[in-house]
Amino acid sequence: MNEIKEEWAIPPGHSSHGRLERVLRRGEFAITAELNPPDSANPEDVYERAAIFDDWVDAINATDGSGANCHMSSVAICALLTRMGYAPVMQISCRDHNRIAIQGNVLGAAAMGVSNIMCLTGDGVQAGDQPGAKPVFDLDCMSLLETIRSMRDEKKFLSGRKITSPPQVFLGAAINPFAPPYDFRPQRLAKKIEAGAQFVQSQYCFDMDILNEYMKQVRDMGLHEKCYILIGAGPLASAKTARWIRTNVPGIHIPDSIIDRLEGAKDQKLEGKKICIEMMQAVREVEGVSGIHVMAYRQEEFVAEIVEESGVLKGRKPWLREPNPGEHAVVERMEELTQITGQETT
Repeated sequence: MNEIKEEWAIPPGHSSHGRLERVLRRGEFAITAELNPPDSANPEDVYERAAIFDDWVDAINATDGSGANCHMSSVAICALLTRMGYAPVMQISCRDHNRIAIQGNVLGAAAMGVSNIMCLTGDGVQAGDQPGAKPVFDLDCMSLLETIRSMRDEKKFLSGRKITSPPQVFLGAAINPFAPPYDFRPQRLAKKIEAGAQFVQSQYCFDMDILNEYMKQVRDMGLHEKCYILIGAGPLASAKTARWIRTNVPGIHIPDSIIDRLEGAKDQKLEGKKICIEMMQAVREVEGVSGIHVMAYRQEEFVAEIVEESGVLKGRKPWLREPNPGEHAVVERMEELTQITGQETT
């Protein structure tokens, strides 16, 4: 097979060929977004949802049973996204997979061209709609980071067995500066960086005072120079929705002032978008923040509008879909097999 073209080679000092890592290492402000996974086996459902983000985000998160609810799997969504030239972030939840399955999925994802992996412990099964499921938790987010870093850098499985072609991936983790104990959160980030995290994405930010205090501690510890920090943002549909989220979704902090503002608005959905835009603009100015992770659950159609109106990209346009090395290699291999067999390979 032909060698991977030079423009898809891993640049010096990078861990992957992925566009998200390239954007961040160039010092550009990055935008990522979360794809709402379908309850469907139709690939068009994924493509339609991903197309909303075209030209507006640098990478798309494929969630892994978020909220302990079943949807199309993260690895399958990533397979579909890489096939179309998108840059996915594959989330891995330790709740549902043991170490054997995880290591196999990492190799498979990297072979498909997935360059970004986010390591999560995962919500407990009691949070979802199938509380009778048996949780795994063979690893947690820290040991998962260490496992994948070892696979990449030391070219070996946890068993010590050699890996012939290691996964070339950019490692991420989640943070939540907005949940007590607040003073512990920077220490937690430091531990994740030590375990292997190269970028982190936070829970929703609705309180700039808490974020500013968190980032002050992060800067004092020099952590912003060791890891790229993307802060979560997203529109709230209504005051009722905000109250429900605050009560039922662990770890999300929504101040009374935000709910009161939504309550008093003539058009609560529009006001939720305005709040999100204002938050993004404020986050953009915080020293040490490298990007924003947009989570617009059931409002994905507003992502382009929110990003554009916020001006956080300052004129930069994230790349359109483009072929990746995994996709390129698969196409070449299929062409080879066609030549050998004289038949089309499906």
